[in-house]
Amino acid sequence: MKLNIFIRLVIDLSMTVLILVAMAYQITGNTIHEVVGVILFFLFISHNILNRRWYKLIYKGKHNVRRILSIAVNLLFLVSMAVVMISSVPISRDIFGFIPINNNMVLLQIHVMTSYWGFIFMSVHIGMSWGTIFNAVRNMTGITGTSHTSTIVLRSIAVLIVVYGVQTSFERDMLSKLTIYNPFGWSYDESSMGFLTDHLAIMGIYISGTHYVLKFIRKQDKAMAYKSR
Repeated sequence: MKLNIFIRLVIDLSMTVLILVAMAYQITGNTIHEVVGVILFFLFISHNILNRRWYKLIYKGKHNVRRILSIAVNLLFLVSMAVVMISSVPISRDIFGFIPINNNMVLLQIHVMTSYWGFIFMSVHIGMSWGTIFNAVRNMTGITGTSHTSTIVLRSIAVLIVVYGVQTSFERDMLSKLTIYNPFGWSYDESSMGFLTDHLAIMGIYISGTHYVLKFIRKQDKAMAYKSR
């Protein structure tokens, strides 16, 4: 595997893990939350520098459905993360606690809401690149072949994750967190494993959904191309 691809995978994986850690505010506490946020800022900058060529190619080439969706999701993810990072500075209590601000409730609500939207956009972003990620991991591990049985097993696991993710989305009232209706609905007896399991399952909804929707779109495009011959 090329070194550049490996570095990108490490940075992307680190960002995914740290976003989950940052969201677990009631488990980690404020200081760790802010330190993780600073690390995420530098990883986010690094991620965009490594993928700067993508920005140059936005207006070039053919814009099919898949590419339009990719551009939209990536830009929304970029905006949401930018808002999260900008809003975090004035409401900081430790790292940037020296910055005076009188009314931080609105900024706090915006910070929480956009962090959850960023979480959703990140999951969709991963889903759009899932095939590439999966192939890269296979190359790293030396797994080159697939079987019908392994495909069925993996798809069955994906279905179970999605079902559990939908259930836990309702239990955690994700809709209210995305609309500032009740962004502070935390459970104070939250366990680390419960939080991780639930949020990975929620990610699974959008990763799996995006991956299979794009597969369907590709099949439709191929069918239309074949008919037009």
